[in-house]
Amino acid sequence: MIIQANQSKMFLFILTICAVNTVNVCSQGKFDYWPNIVLMFADDLGYGDLPAYGHPTSYAPNLDRLANQGLLFTQFYVANPVCTPSRASLMTGRHVPRTGVYPGVFYPSSTGGLPLNETTIAEVLKTVGYNTGLVGKWHLGVGKQGMYLPTKQGFDEYYGIPYTHDMCPCVTCFYPKDPCYYSCDTQFVSCPLFKDDTLIEQPTDFVTLSERYTSQARNFISKSVHEAKPFFLYFAFHHTHNPQFASKKFRNTTIRGAFGDSLAELDWSVGEVMQQLRESGIENNTFVFFTSDNGPCLVHLLNGGSAGPLKCGKGTTYEGGQRVPAIAYWPSRIQVGRTSHLATTLDLLPTIASIVGAPLPNVTIDGVDISSIIFKGEKSNRNTFFYYATYCKPEIGVYAVRYEQFKAHYYTAGESNSGRNNHDLDCRPSAKETVHSPPLLYNLNEDLSEQYDLSKDPKYASILSKIYEIKVKFEANMIWRESEIKNKKDPSVEPCCNAGCTPFPECCSCT
Repeated sequence: MIIQANQSKMFLFILTICAVNTVNVCSQGKFDYWPNIVLMFADDLGYGDLPAYGHPTSYAPNLDRLANQGLLFTQFYVANPVCTPSRASLMTGRHVPRTGVYPGVFYPSSTGGLPLNETTIAEVLKTVGYNTGLVGKWHLGVGKQGMYLPTKQGFDEYYGIPYTHDMCPCVTCFYPKDPCYYSCDTQFVSCPLFKDDTLIEQPTDFVTLSERYTSQARNFISKSVHEAKPFFLYFAFHHTHNPQFASKKFRNTTIRGAFGDSLAELDWSVGEVMQQLRESGIENNTFVFFTSDNGPCLVHLLNGGSAGPLKCGKGTTYEGGQRVPAIAYWPSRIQVGRTSHLATTLDLLPTIASIVGAPLPNVTIDGVDISSIIFKGEKSNRNTFFYYATYCKPEIGVYAVRYEQFKAHYYTAGESNSGRNNHDLDCRPSAKETVHSPPLLYNLNEDLSEQYDLSKDPKYASILSKIYEIKVKFEANMIWRESEIKNKKDPSVEPCCNAGCTPFPECCSCT
């Protein structure tokens, strides 16, 4: 946890930030010395799904606008290829083993969660007086009596479903009452919608959900401005995770089908948030960052998304599993254009802390401050990245290591989320965990599809030696926390608005 800033020193602290902050956060305007932070996180949106990344039939004009007027990252990574551990690393700036959020993901019956002594971005910003709000998908645990909900992890407000919406029975996904294209997990309770710590609707109406999420996000911004307080809004979309859903306004509106309709609704929400920033007069004093939690879920075929030119997708440590779209936006302060500099979701916590002048948690942080990329167009201190598998374990450790443009695979495996009928046999779940000695080696600047193994070429022997040294040093300093996921399930913790009712889980229903 972080030691709270002494309120009696706040005024001096603000003056210090104004004097030394390299981002010049102290220009004229509404509380400009204290910039707002908006983090928007898509679900299962692949590297090749956005028009800005080359998709020819997707419709996303608001994200196009952010990309054209902001900074688009071409080599941006998430810390894990599935949602729960990816989100844990986003929130803490720490690799998965340190947080205990492994292997796999939390389910409605999971008793574990993101440990309460881990420090989230929200908790970092609370130390310097920010309002903090989360709208959407949490997926870092609910636990007994809601002990792991966002309001226990630094967020003042929460409105959303606390895990993936396919972990519930899926009935209606499209206006007016069109069914979802599969039934999802029928063994669990219907999707619960929370307002702070209170369950207010079960099952959740998917058809109106995006509109309500967007309204909550806009209201949170408006309220914070009215209170003259800086804010952190974390808007975690369910789009474009399967099964896709959409309201009347977006049903059958794109030529890309259900996935395209879902993406168009996500894009509309992005546009509404940006419109609220403009209407409130704070767009020029708000750092906005958009990205995705992992690669596309290719098992769902036409509804699974696209990794573009990258190999495989969600669940794998190939590029398609962990390289994702990312856009930074801050008018007059962002270095507008495209960057191929290496960056990750791990870097967002230290970067945001640097922007606002907040102290970092007194723990090992795996992220680095990428302000130099965002504001100056210069390389950051990051020249390595470590890939952990979906079902990572201490006896295996790191699956792959990237150093500069080179990536070495010490282990590879396919995964069910990348499709049992994938045209690439390496992606299929039938491709079992395989150790490689020497490791497979790829030059990602020249071979982003990971097709041409360089490991047998003698001229790359020094690169392999360098990467091995980096791997050994990194793993020697990695402490694996006890898993919060493995063997930790109890149906009694599933959120139910009629606790103790029968027959369970069908009886869990309320509005």
